[in-house]
Amino acid sequence: MSVGRAAPEPSREDLVDKLIISCATTGSWPTKAQNPALPTTEEEIAAAAVACREAGAAIVHVHVRDEAGRVTCDPNRYARVRALIEARGCDVIVNMSTGGGAGSTSDEERLAPVGIDPPPEIASFDCGSLNFGDRVFVNSPQFLRELAGRMARHGVLPEIECFEAGHVENARRLVEEGLLCPPFWFQFVLGVRGGAPATVKQLVHMVEMLPPGARWSVCAVGRGQLAMDVAAMAMGGHARTGFEDNLYYRKGELATSNAQLVARLARIAAEMNRPLATPDEARTMLGLAAGSSAATRGRQRAGATAAWDRW
Repeated sequence: MSVGRAAPEPSREDLVDKLIISCATTGSWPTKAQNPALPTTEEEIAAAAVACREAGAAIVHVHVRDEAGRVTCDPNRYARVRALIEARGCDVIVNMSTGGGAGSTSDEERLAPVGIDPPPEIASFDCGSLNFGDRVFVNSPQFLRELAGRMARHGVLPEIECFEAGHVENARRLVEEGLLCPPFWFQFVLGVRGGAPATVKQLVHMVEMLPPGARWSVCAVGRGQLAMDVAAMAMGGHARTGFEDNLYYRKGELATSNAQLVARLARIAAEMNRPLATPDEARTMLGLAAGSSAATRGRQRAGATAAWDRW
């Protein structure tokens, strides 16, 4: 057997066509009464994350619940979910929510997951306020600057969640102020009552607003989920599925698991010649991998911290 030189690590450019599937397993508001397969305990959420990884997901977006099943931002619960995932030998990227249930937790509680030890690789960054169904989801400029600063100090990649076009413009302003730095990872959340509709026209408009070089993904609420995911695949973007956004496999048929929804996207991606990114490939694409890209990212985050300190 001949021994050759080790293959070089793939660059971000080498992975341009790879599809990153994210799965939001739980969310803040779905209940087991709506779908008994919804994971709510730390053990259930971790098990769902591992199953989603096996089905093709590179990222799991995690919310946690208290003992009564209500949304919480308890950093100890987040840390336990991650520890349980890692104990299974699973390499999936854990993306922790700072959303706090659209008004059910304080700003300081929402900031807490960013500071756990070690910090999360990715955390959500809801880039503006909006009516959210019958609630109001407040993300003030002051809160966003504070969150950006903490993420910069702890080396956390913001998943810049945009529920309508104005949120993309908010992100661009934060980029201009030096509070958000590349590489950028955007998540378009479509179909929320009070936000942008889940249409291809709206998706194209928001993609056209992005800063140069940004990577983006889309998720949509309810029946819009699958259609928007397929549109994103066709457009060269990335896709999120999961029970946070949709509890059904098709009209009138509840999904049996988050992994079932991931597996469907994986099958469609194969038909569309979009090979799936592994977690490590997604890390490279998003600037999370070790090496020169990580060093560059560290310098950029240091710049963002300095910019935040000026406010």
